[in-house]
Amino acid sequence: MCLVHEMAQSQQSFLKQEAGHLSREDTLLKMADHRSSWSRVLADNKLILITLSGVLLGVIIGFTFRPLGLSSDSLMLIAYPGELFMRVLKLMILPLVIASLISGSSSLNAKLNGKIALRTFVYFLTTSLLNAILGTTLALIIHPGNPTSSDALHTDLLRDTSLNKAKTVSLMDSVLDLGRNIFPDNIFQAALQQAHTVYVPKEPSGALVNGTELSQTSTPVTSTSANLVDWSEQNVEWTRIVEYRSGTNSLGIVFFCLVFGTLLGTIGRKGYVVVQFFSAIFDVIMKMVTGVMWLTPIGISSVIAGKILSVDDIGFVMTQLAWFIFTIALGVFLYQWVILQAIYFVFLRKNPFRFYLGLVQPILTGFATASTAAALPLTFRCMNERLKIDSRITRFVLPIGCNINMDGTALFIAVASIFIAQMSNMTLNVGQVVTVILTSTAASMSSASIPSAALVLLLIALSAIDAPINNATLLFAIDWFVDRIRTTNNLLGDCYAAAVVEHLSRNELKISDIDAYYKDDDVTSDDQCEEDVNGKRKLSFPNSVILNVEVSTPVSNT
Repeated sequence: MCLVHEMAQSQQSFLKQEAGHLSREDTLLKMADHRSSWSRVLADNKLILITLSGVLLGVIIGFTFRPLGLSSDSLMLIAYPGELFMRVLKLMILPLVIASLISGSSSLNAKLNGKIALRTFVYFLTTSLLNAILGTTLALIIHPGNPTSSDALHTDLLRDTSLNKAKTVSLMDSVLDLGRNIFPDNIFQAALQQAHTVYVPKEPSGALVNGTELSQTSTPVTSTSANLVDWSEQNVEWTRIVEYRSGTNSLGIVFFCLVFGTLLGTIGRKGYVVVQFFSAIFDVIMKMVTGVMWLTPIGISSVIAGKILSVDDIGFVMTQLAWFIFTIALGVFLYQWVILQAIYFVFLRKNPFRFYLGLVQPILTGFATASTAAALPLTFRCMNERLKIDSRITRFVLPIGCNINMDGTALFIAVASIFIAQMSNMTLNVGQVVTVILTSTAASMSSASIPSAALVLLLIALSAIDAPINNATLLFAIDWFVDRIRTTNNLLGDCYAAAVVEHLSRNELKISDIDAYYKDDDVTSDDQCEEDVNGKRKLSFPNSVILNVEVSTPVSNT
């Protein structure tokens, strides 16, 4: 009995030790899983973290070195890495837009392309109108325009008086320029220049300059800051001419690529090689983007620090125009965190904030570069890889939205127009308020995806309500900061548009997938297959599958 009792006790103690050993192993496994989960989170978001660190580092460097009064050479050296970073990003925009549009539109049929284009345009128009209404409402409620601010700021900031005398383009001119750029007469010129309307003085007699008559006695003085002409004569007759200015005509390239890609998808197997060519270009550009992303902290910190250091009197300007900046920031906040999230939830019935957090890196890049186009490569990567949006939709919607959808610009023009009217003690009636809303919406859709493009369009809205144009120069001092805020609106508007359009087009996309599945049977016909060594058919196109499998005839045993 003693022996049996001792054996039972030893067995019980052994089980206890093993149980304790297993529990310790379980604890270690749980700790390892916990650590691995944190490491996975850090690994998935490391690029976001280093981008955010670049923004914070740029702000710290900028405000730390401001009291030192650095020389112009020092400022140039600080901003030089950011300049190279911007040049590399802009280098990839044109091939990325061309490759994405042609490969994306060719993968869909012409009818589906038309439906997607219509849904995209309606969405862009609706959200731009919402931003214009939001900006107008906030400006009327907050009333950021203070007439005393105008007197205080004019002495130091208002240097370009030619705005009082030069004639600005009208909304009709802007719309006509939009059509001229959509339908370029030379696709190669569209890669380098874009058409725009300018007004030049004309007098009854004199020589011709740029197609207009010019008096021999008058001497023009060109203003390089605003590309306007100051004339000594008060009563000058103006005439409009169409000129070409430097800059990529993105609208013309987008239209050409959409038509080219849509028709390319209709010719069947003859266009297969061309489609694969542009798809390969897109893949190569995205690999280049992956390499450039690791330079983001240095480039972004340099851009932000250089911009902060280059502003003359940042404290004075921010104080005098604080209510204007607050109104813009509040409008951007309400649009991004309320309106966009509501739109996403209504259409997709999913958590909109998870989608928003997936776009943090392109948001920070757009904020730093103040350009939706510069952040386009990173936007493609996040939308396709992180958020899993159909690449056919992103390749279609994002390049178009980069050039047409300017939600933040519509909000800015609306707020700025009413702000300047309030500074001038103007009382706007209902008709003028509606004019501001419609003009801001129309002007924003003709904006170029370049920094500070909205300031030129602001002159159109001010002319529509007869507000003093010269006060627009007050906003040049803070546009470097406000432009970055509204660019995030533009970028997010494109991304949410792609998500909504994909959801609305899901049935058509499924049908397109089915059609493409059966269409592969035609692609793998006998004239596109070559004989293998064993006499079997082998597809001559790479990365494709032969769907028509040959079935052998069973041999009878009789």
